[in-house]
Amino acid sequence: MSNIILINKPFRVLSQFQDAENRATLKQYLPDQPGFYPAGRLDYDSEGLLVLTNSGALQHQLAHPSKKTWKTYWVQVEGTPTDSDLASLRNGLELKDGPTKPAKAKLMAPPEKLWERSPPIRERKNIPTQWLEIKINEGRNRQVRRMTAAIGYPTLRLIRVSVGDLSIGRLQPGEYFVTELSEPVAAGRPRPKKPNRKTSTASHRAKRKPSTRQKRTR
Repeated sequence: MSNIILINKPFRVLSQFQDAENRATLKQYLPDQPGFYPAGRLDYDSEGLLVLTNSGALQHQLAHPSKKTWKTYWVQVEGTPTDSDLASLRNGLELKDGPTKPAKAKLMAPPEKLWERSPPIRERKNIPTQWLEIKINEGRNRQVRRMTAAIGYPTLRLIRVSVGDLSIGRLQPGEYFVTELSEPVAAGRPRPKKPNRKTSTASHRAKRKPSTRQKRTR
C-alpha cells in the first residue's frame, strides 16, 4: 500500500514546499506531512487537484508521460469557441515545442457551487467568457493555457478536477485528504481505498494537530 494526499491547491500557491522568493507553498497547508512529494505539478496560477505520495513508484505512475494518465481540467476562456475550434484540440495542434496529442474537449456550463477566486478574473465588458472541459494525457509546461491561446481563446481560469481516477470531490481550496491507495501500480488505474469511518475534518489554522491518519482538513 501507498499513502496519498489529495489537496485542492489554491490559486497562487506553488506545488512545492520551499521558495526562495517567499511565495506561498504547500508547506502552509501540509505542515505535518513529511516524506510526501507531488506526483506532477500544477502551475502557480492554476487551481485544483494536486496529488502527493510517499511512493516513488506511484509518483512515476501518475506523473510520467509514458503512462498517459488522463487529467481533466475546467477551463474558463475569453470568448466562445466554436466546434471547429474545439476540433483543433481534439485533433492535436502545433505548439512551439511540437504537436500535442489529441485532447478531449467540449463546452460546459459554469461549474455549480464553485469557490470564488481571489483575486477574481479580469473580464472585459464586451467579450463573453466560456467554460470548457479539457482532458489531456500529457504534462507539458502550461500546456492547456498554450492550447487555448493557440486557437485564439486565452485562458482566464484553470482548475484541475481529476488525475486518472482520483478526483477533487468536494475539497475546497486548501483542504486535503489523506488515504491509502490500492496497488499494483502497474495496473495503470490506481484506486483509493474506501475512507476509514474515523475520517475527520479540521481547519489548517486550528491550534491542535490533526490526526496523522486519514483526514480531510484545511
